[in-house]
Amino acid sequence: MNGSSGARRFGAGPTGALMCAVALVLGGCGVLSTKQDRRFAETLADEHYPGTLEVIEAHKLFPQASGSEVSFSVAGDPDAVVRIRVDAEAGTCNTHPCRQALDDAVERGRSEAARLRILIRTFRSCGHEVIGVDPSSGAPWIVASPTNATVTRVLGDIGSCVRRWAEADARIGGTARARGASVNIASPAVARRRPAARTSRPTAMRLSETRLLAALQSRPYFVASYSASHGRIDTGGSARIVQPFESRQRFAATVRAAVRDQLRVSHPNVRVSEFQGVWRLEPGTVDRLTGYVLYCERSDGGKRCLGDRAVVVTTDVRGEPVGPVREAGKVREGRGPLRLPPL
Repeated sequence: MNGSSGARRFGAGPTGALMCAVALVLGGCGVLSTKQDRRFAETLADEHYPGTLEVIEAHKLFPQASGSEVSFSVAGDPDAVVRIRVDAEAGTCNTHPCRQALDDAVERGRSEAARLRILIRTFRSCGHEVIGVDPSSGAPWIVASPTNATVTRVLGDIGSCVRRWAEADARIGGTARARGASVNIASPAVARRRPAARTSRPTAMRLSETRLLAALQSRPYFVASYSASHGRIDTGGSARIVQPFESRQRFAATVRAAVRDQLRVSHPNVRVSEFQGVWRLEPGTVDRLTGYVLYCERSDGGKRCLGDRAVVVTTDVRGEPVGPVREAGKVREGRGPLRLPPL
C-alpha cells in the first residue's frame, strides 16, 4: 500500500513530474496510476451500480498530473457508454465527490444513448446508415456521392431527414438542433476502407472512435449545413468541402499565387495574406468553391501582411480561379479586426 501511494506522490511535484516523464519511457508511473484509477472506478461501480457498469478502458488524462478517464458499458443498453474522470489518489471524480459524479455520468450516458438511437433510426428510415458521429458537435457521418447534377436534390433529401431528426430529438428534451445542424458526408470509397467496428463496444463508443474518424477525415469530404429559424430546420442547406491538411495547404498556395498574378496588373507591389477562411461550394456544384483572399496593396516595411483589402474568388477544387477576381474593398483598418461582408 505504501509503495502504491508513494508512486502517486512521486508523480505529483515538479521533480516527480520530471522523474515520471523518464519513468513513462520505461513504462512506469503513468501506467501504474491508470491501473489504480481503473481499480478505483471498478470499486465505485460495484458499490453503487452492482451488475450494471463494467469498465471497458481507462486512459491517462493529459496534461494533468493525475487522474484518468474511465469508460463503462451499461448492462441492458448496448448503445450507452458512461465516461467519468477519476483520481484514485485524491478519492475524487473530476474533483467532485464520486457518488454524485457517477450518478450524473450514468444519467448522461443513458440520455446520450437514447438520442443516438433516434439519430440512427431517423437516418436509416431516410436510407442513410450512420457510420460515425463527431463527439464534439454530434454531427453524424453518412455515405453519399453528390455530383453537380444531384447535389441540390441530395442536400434537400438530407435536409428533410435532419428536420425529422431535430423534431424527434426535441421531443425527448434535445435543444441543440434548434440552432441548426450539420452532416458529414464521406464518399463510398472512403467508407469502404474505414476500419472494422469493434462490435464488443457500445454503439456510442464505436461510432466516435478516434481511428474511425481519422479514416473518414483522411480524404476530402463534404459538410452539409442546415440553419434553423424559430427552431425549425431549413431543409435547403448549403455544402462545403473539408480537405486534409496537406491538400488544404496546396489549395491555399495555388489560390494565393493565382490571385497575386491577377492583382499585380493593377498593384505591382501587392502582398497576399496567408489568411485562410471558409470556402463554400457554389450552389448546384461540387467542384466550384468561392471564398475570400486578403491582400495589402504594398509592403509595410517588415510587417507581415494581415490583409486590409479582400477579393472574392471562385476556383476549381485544386484552387485554380475559374474567372476574374471580384474586389470586395476595405475589410480591415490597420491591424484591427477583420470585417468581411457575407459572400
